[in-house]
Amino acid sequence: MNNWIKELEELDKKHFIHPTSPIKQQQQAGPSFIFTKGEGVYLEDLKGNRVIDGMSSLWNVNIGHGREEMGEVAKEQMSKLAYSSCFATFSNEPAIRLAAKLAEVAPGNLSATFFTSGGSEANDTAYKLARHYWILKGKPNKQKIITRTKSYHGVALGGTSATGLQPFREFTNSIAPDFDYVDHFSSEALRRKIEEEGPEKIAAFVAEPVQGAGGVHIAPEEYFKEVRVICDQYDILFITDEVITGFGRTGTYFGIEHYGVVPDMMCFAKGVTSGYAQLGGVMMSDQMYEEFKELSTGTLLHGYTYSGHAMACSVALKNLEIIEKEQLITRAKEMGGEMLAGFKELQRKHSIIGEVRALGLMGAIEIVKDQNSKERYQTALAPIIVTEAAKRGLVVRSVVFDSQDTLVIAPPLIINKKEIEEMMTILSNTFAEVELKMIG
Repeated sequence: MNNWIKELEELDKKHFIHPTSPIKQQQQAGPSFIFTKGEGVYLEDLKGNRVIDGMSSLWNVNIGHGREEMGEVAKEQMSKLAYSSCFATFSNEPAIRLAAKLAEVAPGNLSATFFTSGGSEANDTAYKLARHYWILKGKPNKQKIITRTKSYHGVALGGTSATGLQPFREFTNSIAPDFDYVDHFSSEALRRKIEEEGPEKIAAFVAEPVQGAGGVHIAPEEYFKEVRVICDQYDILFITDEVITGFGRTGTYFGIEHYGVVPDMMCFAKGVTSGYAQLGGVMMSDQMYEEFKELSTGTLLHGYTYSGHAMACSVALKNLEIIEKEQLITRAKEMGGEMLAGFKELQRKHSIIGEVRALGLMGAIEIVKDQNSKERYQTALAPIIVTEAAKRGLVVRSVVFDSQDTLVIAPPLIINKKEIEEMMTILSNTFAEVELKMIG
């Protein structure tokens, strides 16, 4: 067994370029885990380590790991038709059924779906469709996309350019033009930017209902209502990025439902299949789709090989069935309350914990040097806490962009109270260890 693991570690270092990972760390220490099994909220690696997946892997394993029925439905569909092209109006039943199901559960009048393979593609698609919409409407100068600071919209060229977290844009030396950013909590900053740039140049405003990779920032109660009014006033499309917040994560089917507004377009991915297959998409409103049908006279020259992938759509339908049958959206709301209560108890016990927040099962813990002044440590502690928590059996994530020092936590929606308590015990022990090292 040890030789086998060693072989895999060496092959990993030699051949596998990991996404969003430190290359030097991989080369020096090999892969942190080589996972081989998942069950419920737990993951197990080849060395026998069993950890709570406190991030639902990448915010996406909403129904938990090891659901055999997902494999069964994938096998059934693959044995009939795994894939066929959806170009040139070709279609398949799972894609049709899923598009109809999404129209049933989506907010308001969002009713038509363009399928992609994931969230980055969904965001790029939304920006292209928004710009094409204005071309069809005879307003080709409306091309600028406005997003928010601390936002994350993927790593394709459009998504990178839209992302408000500057390190992602600085990773490459040429981002796409016609993107701009406003303060992540200020609707008035959006209004000022529109008036400064000129509404005749702006195609869309894009926002996550809750910012995920940027640190789980929850918008003020009236923010999105104000945004909707501003976008309507200046004839600008409002796009929500629900790649993380969709399919129950925040305690509603989609995150924007907390705010009582409906966007013109909505990006989704991740939780639509709970990670059991690669799938994403963009939904648009009845009004937009009717205008596309009326004004578009040629071929819609945008599409991915796997748009409307039959097996992936079949898996998504089963995933949504499980979410609804097991009432996981309600569970996310209830267990999210338990998680936030746990955060507040940790805050009372540990002096290095600052603000805590959560919406459903999407939460954050800020690390501070002083709880009153909110002064931060010169060197971020969240990455250290992540490493120490993993040693104790819990996978969480750190956010240090834009001078933040934050832990983010988003366990599978199936988590129960006992498992949340286990998670809090590990976090408490981890904080105690770090505090001992930092303040004695």
